[in-house]
Amino acid sequence: MIKVQGMLMVGAFGRDVGKTRLACALIDKFCSRGNVVGIKVTAIDHVRDSCPRGGDGCGVCSALQGPFQITEEIDRKSGKDTCKMLAAGAKKVYWLRVLKSHLDEGVEALMEVVGEGSVFVCESNSLRLAVEPDVFILVKAAKSEDRKPSIEEVIGYADRVVTFDGEIADGRWSVKSRATAIIMAGGASSRMGQDKSMLPIEGESMIEHIYGQLEGNFSEIIISSNEADKHGFLGVKVVADRVTGQGPLMGIASALEESANDLNFVLACDIPRLDIDFVRGMLRGAGDFDAVIPRRGADKIEPLFGVYNKSILGNINKALEAGKRRVSEALEASNVKYVDISDIDWLTNINTVEDYQGYIGSSDSDIV
Repeated sequence: MIKVQGMLMVGAFGRDVGKTRLACALIDKFCSRGNVVGIKVTAIDHVRDSCPRGGDGCGVCSALQGPFQITEEIDRKSGKDTCKMLAAGAKKVYWLRVLKSHLDEGVEALMEVVGEGSVFVCESNSLRLAVEPDVFILVKAAKSEDRKPSIEEVIGYADRVVTFDGEIADGRWSVKSRATAIIMAGGASSRMGQDKSMLPIEGESMIEHIYGQLEGNFSEIIISSNEADKHGFLGVKVVADRVTGQGPLMGIASALEESANDLNFVLACDIPRLDIDFVRGMLRGAGDFDAVIPRRGADKIEPLFGVYNKSILGNINKALEAGKRRVSEALEASNVKYVDISDIDWLTNINTVEDYQGYIGSSDSDIV
């Protein structure tokens, strides 16, 4: 494996998922800070007359002379991927066409051409088999299961999976954090008089509405609920309390034990509006803290919209064994970072019919 410092490699699950757009956006963002070299790699199984994708093809495979060829792009105006990278601000752009059996040889020749001291943005899946970049990102479409054959060989190397929703206008990309989102859906909803998780919000249930905002941003999503039949339709793990009737503290403990990640974002299913950038900030600020909890003023905390490290499990279990049920009682014995939200107005809970009507601007008849 050849280690290339300063290289960010972008691969893709399928075709036409936005890989080149991401590469160009990265080039555009960083070109003002120094020399950015764009690289596109086309790995070929073997030279053939017909296209492996069917039809006459583009001629890339059949035109290859020797085990590899390196071409410098000079055209900024055509629609080719390499031209787009040059137009985005790359100082230079190179296209490496190489037989898979000669990847190492092709990479070594390419690095001799481009030299050192630059930042490299490289488009390729197969190159990850020969090169260890600083970061390897895989791009996938939000609603597509299309997979290139090459993805199976490299998916285990991905540092991040980036999900693109296909909407060019808003330009939003989401990067999956190595963290679990835990939706707390086990409350009694006593003040509402019915299950809050199933209230309709913008044509879908509340829990679907919340899930849709989390999807693509976390490597795992868990539903904390004792009603798997009700919430299993989302297609993610539903974790029941290991002992029922013990309140949200037991729900958090049970879900943390099942989580695949140390960092976990816990939120109640009655908070319909999320600010993912704010949540990411809490995740980044977790450090060695047991938890990161929003707080209004000196004492009003939001424990069901916080980041919990698995390191807090010991204190939670001690609290439960002592007969305590409030999340705040476990936090009191833990190393907690509090984030002031006095100036934030989007973080609201829907606890009553009036809260719900105020949120959706509707009448009693909208509650089913």
